[in-house]
Amino acid sequence: MTKTTKATKTTKTTKAKYAALLRGINVGGNKKVPMAELRQILDGLGHEDAQTYLQSGNAVFTSTTDRTPAALARDLEDAIEAHFGFRVPCLVLDGAYLRAVADACPFPAADLEGKQLHATFCSEQPAESRFASIDAPAHLPEEYRVGDRVIYLYAPNGLGRSKLAEALAKPAVVKGLDVTTRNWNTVAKLVELTRD
Repeated sequence: MTKTTKATKTTKTTKAKYAALLRGINVGGNKKVPMAELRQILDGLGHEDAQTYLQSGNAVFTSTTDRTPAALARDLEDAIEAHFGFRVPCLVLDGAYLRAVADACPFPAADLEGKQLHATFCSEQPAESRFASIDAPAHLPEEYRVGDRVIYLYAPNGLGRSKLAEALAKPAVVKGLDVTTRNWNTVAKLVELTRD
């Protein structure tokens, strides 16, 4: 009589580091989200190693790769709404994507101050037609370039004085997209924090 043994299947769970970018919190006392509570929310969702960077809605965490970044963002938006009573748009980006964004930067990031270079992350790839109304030469020396779900903005005098930033934030460009902007210092730090 032959004895059969069942092979035990072991499934290895793959994990990755992600950055969550929250839009429009802790500005002028509106939509106050303390970073300690944001870390608790991320822990409550089953993520690991949650940490925050600055007070403007940047968090990094480790999670399994069985869910898409968009699904992770929806879970976080739902959890924030349940906890605070208001909804906050979130983008969740994996470390590999953030490194690709940094590597593909069309401007000389190493030669610029962090406040001069910005990345506006988009929930979907913006179609070229969205930018038809922008007269790029009229905004020089400010410039923009469109990358993979990101708009790079060179604003030599900073974002607060940028007329091109105003043009890129108009509904014709961003309507229907979740977008959030970070200066290059923050982008570089998020790349570092999400490195495996």
